Amino acid sequence: MSPETATGADEYAFVRPTGARSDRIHQGILDATAELLDEGGYPATTVDAIAARSGASKATIYKHWPSRTAVAAEAFGAMMAQSLPLPDTGSTAGDLVEQVVRVSAFYASARGAVFAQLLAACVEDATGATYFREYFLNGRRAAITELWQRGIDRGDANPGIAIDDVIDILFGPLIFRRISGHYDLTEEHARRLAVTALRGLISGSD
Repeated sequence: MSPETATGADEYAFVRPTGARSDRIHQGILDATAELLDEGGYPATTVDAIAARSGASKATIYKHWPSRTAVAAEAFGAMMAQSLPLPDTGSTAGDLVEQVVRVSAFYASARGAVFAQLLAACVEDATGATYFREYFLNGRRAAITELWQRGIDRGDANPGIAIDDVIDILFGPLIFRRISGHYDLTEEHARRLAVTALRGLISGSD
């Protein structure tokens, strides 16, 4: 079974090399991957291209990641985190509305197209999907959890509402709109979506 297609139990057994030198190589490969994703999207981010850009061999890349989708997912998660710093408007509703607007703008950008390409690739790559969840989705979950906890601390967010429900209600429609293309990802539409969703999530959000 090739590294590109390994699935099942192998995805849980994969352990990358560590140590100062290995960590530098790992980061160099991620940096090269991020550049390629920005330049040509996922189709251009082949293992051959990553190796040529980073100076690492293909064998080294496969020692650090189980598949092409995995390295792309890890690099993309870092890219999105850097592009979307958390807002601090002074109110829970303001923070969450602003975050929905920022995420909508991200999905509407060229990087949003890369997101859709990676999501499609994960359907055929179980190991890549694991990395996508860990480095992309888990990072987004942590960010929104921080915003929601601010609201709980202020007393205007319900601690009994599961954070995953909050995330899916606020941001799930943006992903659907990105994938289906049935509704434009504009700032106006994002604000309206956020305000509508927040009426059922927090008090004083109108």
